[in-house]
Amino acid sequence: MDGAGPPTLAVWKFASCDGCQLTLLDCEDELLALADRVRISHFLEMSSAEGTGSRGPAGLEGAGPYDLSLVEGSVTTAEDTRRIRHIRGISRRLVTIGACATAGGVQALRNFADVAEFRAAVYARPEFIATLDTSTPISAHVPVDFELRGCPIDRHQLLEVITAFLAGRAPGIPSHSVCFECKIRGTTCVTVAHGTPCLGPVTHAGCGALCPAHRRGCYGCFGPVADPNLESMVRQLARDGMSARDVVRIFRTFNAAAPEYGPVPDVAARLAPDEPR
Repeated sequence: MDGAGPPTLAVWKFASCDGCQLTLLDCEDELLALADRVRISHFLEMSSAEGTGSRGPAGLEGAGPYDLSLVEGSVTTAEDTRRIRHIRGISRRLVTIGACATAGGVQALRNFADVAEFRAAVYARPEFIATLDTSTPISAHVPVDFELRGCPIDRHQLLEVITAFLAGRAPGIPSHSVCFECKIRGTTCVTVAHGTPCLGPVTHAGCGALCPAHRRGCYGCFGPVADPNLESMVRQLARDGMSARDVVRIFRTFNAAAPEYGPVPDVAARLAPDEPR
């Protein structure tokens, strides 16, 4: 990174559960080593050191500039839209971390329903809640330099991304599917051996194939691989007994608004039965 002194790192939260920020805090020994090489300038989950004294235009949090910003969470309010544009403006590099920031998160289920009904069901005084009708990834609002998937993200992948950007190189994050990780672990395919529905073929690697290792199908928490073969995947899920409705539901979980999964309802309507077998 350019400039005198160590490079600066900022971590930001939008609509999320904080799990991806906690993944960074859970790095423990690695985080201590990282702290010797980078100045963590803004990370309210860890410290309020920057505090209210560092404000940008219109009182927005964070004065910057920052060499690298990590952003967790999706955009769900008008204020979020203003904040992310401000953060992008004061960040030399911006990386989104986790399913919420990269694909809208589980809260993007609102995109397929009536958000007013959701507000009424959750809040005693919904008229006081200001929210958008959609939950969208950060990349829908500002340019993003890299997206790190996962719910939550993998700590080793996170450290690789931070190290890579601070060193001025591309992150070495694999682009293969969970099936590849099953092969590495020597895990028997749960679909072939047991007929268990599994999203492994269309899910980005990063979890170490944790669920299949325990004879459970992949739930897709690391989001879509590039160009997923949805036709083949839906056909297999239908053969494993899933209805069209079930197919849509299994894709609309951690990464509900991922554009790669957008065609699933139409594909399921053509290839999957109306009722489970």
